[in-house]
Amino acid sequence: MSRPLKGILLTCAAVFAFASLDSLSKYLTAFNSVLMILWVRYLAQTFLLAAWQLPRHGLRVLKVNCPGLQVLRGLSLLSISLFFLFALRYLPIGEATAVHFLTPLLVILLAIPMLGERASLAQWLLVAVGFAGVLIIVRPGGGLLTPAMLLPVASACSYAIFQLLTRRIGTRDSAATTNLVTGLVGATCLTLLLPLFWSGLPAWPQLLGMLSLGVIAVTGHMLLTVAFQYSSPVLLAPFSYLQIFFAVLYGFLLFDHAPDSGALLGMGVIALSGLGSAWLQARRHA
Repeated sequence: MSRPLKGILLTCAAVFAFASLDSLSKYLTAFNSVLMILWVRYLAQTFLLAAWQLPRHGLRVLKVNCPGLQVLRGLSLLSISLFFLFALRYLPIGEATAVHFLTPLLVILLAIPMLGERASLAQWLLVAVGFAGVLIIVRPGGGLLTPAMLLPVASACSYAIFQLLTRRIGTRDSAATTNLVTGLVGATCLTLLLPLFWSGLPAWPQLLGMLSLGVIAVTGHMLLTVAFQYSSPVLLAPFSYLQIFFAVLYGFLLFDHAPDSGALLGMGVIALSGLGSAWLQARRHA
């Protein structure tokens, strides 16, 4: 059933949830290790997914037809979380989120070696424009020309790989299986690393905050999944860029940071290049 307006509203709610997730994560990094935050979040996220999917699908949801790709997808999602959470510890949330939104352009680059796809001249130009936006944000004198700026770039690369692996998996495994296994891979890896960062459980308010991250993450993904049932991803893709706006707003309200004019210009350039990529994809589908 196509209800474009409902899909758009659900997408806006989902990206607001993701911006809230990032803001709470940034706050928690001031008091806790990144690995501890992610471990609690992944445990909560995986438990909620299991509680949601197992009663609906039974144990067959754990049957995996392409285990290698599923493990790689889980590791790529864990990499996204690690790189971006470390980025939030050192960078303003608005600027980090904007750089992370290079992902659609990096998908174009990585689809060539990974999927054998070819990029048009227009797509190459959009990639160049997107990276120009990053250079505007980190321009000399802007205060962000630091090694930490490589962290959101790394998270964007990991996210691009994550999306391409999802396309490779396709319908060989159900969406329920893919999402649950992805969470299990991340939770298992972090549990194995537990001796490296364990220093006791955090205080209850912070522990509840970490558990809330799992709830917010699952809620955001559920909203996005339902949104795609009402409208096509091509139509909804431009509205995902509202996350940059929400991130800037959170940065101002919670962390007393307002991007300067150069950073805002760079964010706009990245958003326009991503919107251009979405427009080209829409034309191809049409």
